[in-house]
Amino acid sequence: MNQKGSISIHTENIFPIIKKWLYSDKDIFIRELISNGCDAVNKHKKLISLGEISGDKNEEYKINVYIDKENSTLVFEDNGIGMSEEEVNKYINQVAFSGAEDFFNEYKDKINEENDIIGHFGLGFYSSFMVSKKVQIDTLSYKEGAKPVRWISEGGTEYEISESDNKTTRGTTITLFLEDDSKEFLEEFTVRNIIDKYCSFLPVDIYLNSNEEVQKENEESESEDNEVKEVTPINDTNPLWLKSPKDCTDEEYKEFYRKVFKTFDEPLFWIHLNVDYPFNLKGILYFPKLNNEFELVEGKVKLYNNQVFIADNIKEVVPEFLLLLKGVIDCPDLPLNVSRSFLQNDKDVSKISKHIVKKVADKLKSLFKNERENYEKFWDDIQVFIKFGCLKDEGFYDKVKDIILFKTINSEYITLNDYLEKCKEKHENKVFYASNEEQQSQYIKLFKDYDLDAVVLDATIDNHFISMIEFKNQGVNFNRIDADLSEVLKDKEGKENTEEKADIENLFKNSVGERIKTYSVESLKSEDTSAIILVSEQSRRMSEMKSQFVGMNLGMSFEEEKTLVVNDNSPIIKKLLSLKDDENKKEQVSLICNQIVDIALLSNKELDPTQLDDFIKRNNQLMNMIISL
Repeated sequence: MNQKGSISIHTENIFPIIKKWLYSDKDIFIRELISNGCDAVNKHKKLISLGEISGDKNEEYKINVYIDKENSTLVFEDNGIGMSEEEVNKYINQVAFSGAEDFFNEYKDKINEENDIIGHFGLGFYSSFMVSKKVQIDTLSYKEGAKPVRWISEGGTEYEISESDNKTTRGTTITLFLEDDSKEFLEEFTVRNIIDKYCSFLPVDIYLNSNEEVQKENEESESEDNEVKEVTPINDTNPLWLKSPKDCTDEEYKEFYRKVFKTFDEPLFWIHLNVDYPFNLKGILYFPKLNNEFELVEGKVKLYNNQVFIADNIKEVVPEFLLLLKGVIDCPDLPLNVSRSFLQNDKDVSKISKHIVKKVADKLKSLFKNERENYEKFWDDIQVFIKFGCLKDEGFYDKVKDIILFKTINSEYITLNDYLEKCKEKHENKVFYASNEEQQSQYIKLFKDYDLDAVVLDATIDNHFISMIEFKNQGVNFNRIDADLSEVLKDKEGKENTEEKADIENLFKNSVGERIKTYSVESLKSEDTSAIILVSEQSRRMSEMKSQFVGMNLGMSFEEEKTLVVNDNSPIIKKLLSLKDDENKKEQVSLICNQIVDIALLSNKELDPTQLDDFIKRNNQLMNMIISL
């Protein structure tokens, strides 16, 4: 039955082929050939289950991969449906057809779901020419009386078909004669890693057979107990996401997490997705424990099609903010190879994406409602994820807005509504917050002394987040703890002496000069505080925004607007005021005024090197003055 000819490529289909099958990753051919074998096995199993053919439902189906360094060949063998000469002509020589698609069309009335067949692999076979100078197929169809077929092509569109002289069992064997520049695929370690990457959860057992490796293992085994070591499958045919959530234990979830992401850490919690309608979607999303917010870039969500790995972090399917998580999602409704532009415009993809967001939000709300204590424990690790999600996805914000927590300076976790209700009599609709608990400790102490509360917002994302919260909640204003004075801190019983306040302000202006632009004199309840620095909330936000665009000329200057608030209830300030007209004490008064300012600045923010040097010199002067008394 010798036959020669040229492979037929239908011109009307050439462009879709180019778009879908020009792979950027050279190693993808291993995925395609193993997936083809898996597809062939599933077809045979399906025909048995449909009663179309007789066979053993418990037959051991498998895919073997053989590495032969000596002959520079890589072999892929399956015991699936096989092909007849007619099918080889149709599915191999005429590139425009897909075997899986034809199979489904023939039996569509008897198959409930197309997803039973991996499908859409018909063209993937040609990825083998990315690494091969010659490709040989030996195949035997399951059909009674079929003859084995051999197909050979040496890289062009020329091929040769003849009867195979070494194919005696049902299935297909594909032999790749590798190019010299592709010899890395003869390394057992390399091939094993590629299979682990793409095929570690395929539903058919995969065996990797390296001549050197098998020989070495057998020699070691025979020397010990005269028994040949059995080769075991390198894939898991029943990944955890296929099980019903009620049948999975916590330890199984944790072990699967460690195995897939190759880590010894444990996740905080997880979401098991299990949807059959209106689309098929399964998977597990894990919330990892973060040591710092910069680890967010390490998130990874693996996307699968019928247990075949497609890619990591496809944001068209999994919204960008969810890519901060780790997990696996298996969605057979998505094509295995598809362009990003297709995904962006596909309505089903949009529905899948929204459903995933809903399931994540539902899980978070369930934790908040039913496991509030655990939810609070998790908050420090998950807060940046939730805030980022709210900024990126308005729908997600609407779902979780009532379960967003704020940690207070007293280490309590409360919602925004809880905080506003608690503080409405003291500062209605104002939310005070600390961005650095150590640096702002003086202000925090003042708040605690007067039973005031503030929240801690110390993540990089918080500036953007609070701006969004203010926009969504008109009338609510966030003020950093050093941006404004609560009325509770002021001594309302003290007498208002306008002239005295003006004298104190002039005293500091004359002593400190241009170092401070704006002064204010207030009567604070605490006598221990001589002065504090307030920084305008809006000017600070604008200044911080500018710092994010370093190197860009925005045409505007944004400087923090600082106000020195001097406490006229302080004994030190009263003493300085009494000495304002004493010419003999003028130098000392100026010295102490500047020292008070630097202490206030130091409590608000670190001094720059020059200011710190002046502060130390002045401190030494003051100590010398005390010694000389």
